[in-house]
Amino acid sequence: MSNLKKIMECVPNFSEGRNLKKIEKIVDSFRGKDGVKLLDYQRDEDHNRLVVTLVGDPDALKTVLMEAFASAIEVIDMRKHNGQHPRMGAVDVVPLIPIKNVSMEAAIALSKEIAEAASEKFNLPVFLYEESAVRKDRRNLADIRRGQFEGMADKIRQPEWTPDFGPQTVHPTAGVTAVGARMPLVAFNVNLNTDDLAIANHIAKKVRHAGGGLRYCKGIGVELKERGLVQVSMNMTDYTRTALYRAFELIKMEARRYGVTVVGSEIVGLVPMGALLDTAVYYLGIENFSMEQVLETRMMV
Repeated sequence: MSNLKKIMECVPNFSEGRNLKKIEKIVDSFRGKDGVKLLDYQRDEDHNRLVVTLVGDPDALKTVLMEAFASAIEVIDMRKHNGQHPRMGAVDVVPLIPIKNVSMEAAIALSKEIAEAASEKFNLPVFLYEESAVRKDRRNLADIRRGQFEGMADKIRQPEWTPDFGPQTVHPTAGVTAVGARMPLVAFNVNLNTDDLAIANHIAKKVRHAGGGLRYCKGIGVELKERGLVQVSMNMTDYTRTALYRAFELIKMEARRYGVTVVGSEIVGLVPMGALLDTAVYYLGIENFSMEQVLETRMMV
């Protein structure tokens, strides 16, 4: 195993989706670096958020992430930030996903190294979440982020919310960061033909697990002002157990009670092929289909 190439995925989220100059400075941290490949980056003006997807050797990932932290902290001032997506820091969240020849335990260990290094270098409070969490009440990112940047100064002074690394005071411009290891996540958004945010929030509550909905689904309502629409913005935390089509169909069903229809959906960042195949099989009614029937799968070497 020691001679096999280790591949870890990382999908850091930054609180900037509008200023192209700032976005490019952050993304430049990942370009042309040994041992790391930048796969994708997407910005969203309504969310005011940047989502980057990269893969690489664990040690190389740690190095480029420290550079990205420095760039983001330099150009993002959370005191001036606003957007539809919940956020608590310039580098809001850094998830690590084991891909090839690395274990979840290795991803957890790397997350702790990154959290400790970032807290020491930038005097930044850092929480561990998901598989990396040292306490059960900190596994859920939404619980950590609750209160957002504006409420975090008071929150982390409470004994039960002492950061896992770093000071018990919020960084004045960069806020707070969460780092953790997790399963592959699909960021899946469904748009509705209404501008009533209350409707999106009601539907999101019915769909997400915390509201009695789908087990591996987190969701909130988001306003898309430029388009005059609202959306149910979701994180599908385990697509193998809660398929995308289940969330899509449940939203359609709940929307009908408000006289609203679905007008589209989107995937943010990259998505495992299996998540899309599962949905295609459902809607096409294909029997006994397997990944081995996908041309690209058979072509892989």
